[in-house]
Amino acid sequence: MSLTTVPPAASTPTSPTVRSAWRSSRTIVLLGAAIVLAAVLSVLLGRDPAPARHLDPDDTSLAGSKALAELLRGRGVTVEKVDSVEAAAAKGAGGDRLLLITDTTYLDHYSLARVPGDRVLVGDLPGLPALAPGVTSAPDGLARTRSREPECDLPAATAAGSAYLGGARLRGPAGSTGCYPVEGGYALVRYQYGGGTITVVGDGSFMTNQRLAEDGNAALALNLIGTGKPVIWVVRPQTPPPARLPGESGASLYDLMPGSIRWGVYMAIIAVAVTAFWRGRRLGPVVVEKLPVVVRAAETVEGRGRLYRARRARERAADALRAATIDRLTPRLGLGTGAARHEVVTALAARTGEDPHLVGDALYGPPPPDDAGLVALARYLDSIERTVSEL
Repeated sequence: MSLTTVPPAASTPTSPTVRSAWRSSRTIVLLGAAIVLAAVLSVLLGRDPAPARHLDPDDTSLAGSKALAELLRGRGVTVEKVDSVEAAAAKGAGGDRLLLITDTTYLDHYSLARVPGDRVLVGDLPGLPALAPGVTSAPDGLARTRSREPECDLPAATAAGSAYLGGARLRGPAGSTGCYPVEGGYALVRYQYGGGTITVVGDGSFMTNQRLAEDGNAALALNLIGTGKPVIWVVRPQTPPPARLPGESGASLYDLMPGSIRWGVYMAIIAVAVTAFWRGRRLGPVVVEKLPVVVRAAETVEGRGRLYRARRARERAADALRAATIDRLTPRLGLGTGAARHEVVTALAARTGEDPHLVGDALYGPPPPDDAGLVALARYLDSIERTVSEL
């Protein structure tokens, strides 16, 4: 008797190689690269190269006021755009200026109110009590902007005629003139204050490039602004001022951050990338296996039926048939999920013409006493479903 020596099986290294690590993680890497590329493309393609700036004298979009600024310059009026209180104060040092204020966001209202000269304020601006003392706006909403008649004796308004106004519903102090009446106030108020003239309009749509050529909008804007005085056009700053903590005067919130915060962010990014790479290696590639046996649905149903028969589980089989029938018939009868028994029975009897007692026993009655009764129940439920389907 001879012994046959079986050669040892070839050993396979279990530690991952560079190629296996790349194969297992390349899906994650490629997916991450695709997400980054999609985000960059969405930003580049969806970014507006020149966003519209409302009532900006240099903006040529429909919301800008480039056309009005050019009309003023054509009449010999100097138009200078500023976006800070300091610039407005420097240009208005002489006092013989007209301050056109279209946006006071990020500006100090009280410092701006100390700049000398006439003022034209457009809209219900923040800081209106400081810039136009005595003028109030109704708190219960804005008036619809539309073409309106002046209905006042102000020469600048009567010469222009109808204009596209609305917005804030303004009330002026004693001695003021209100034009273009709106519900609960006026769309334009003018009065004398501190040796100068203050004009407040509820909405500046009539000054935009889109509306300037309509009605008397251009005439009204030129009559209010083109008085011959140089115009200092105050707009919102392009970049907001840096955030500051309460009580801090020099250092911003970003200046107070430690210098090492940047390296902390970089380390967090590297840690996330390493974790993703490690998890990708650990999970490994997806293994696809063919099913050893394909079982047809009919065989599955038949096998379950034989199990019910072997265990004499007629009650469980009847409950399964009844529950399935009710689930299929409920939407066809126009009933919602969880409908009561009497609702299902009444609707089904009315649809099929069957006796309600017979329908109720079939759907909610006692379990059949034998196999023949179970078969009869299944046939009756099937006939009910066929009847409802055919109607």
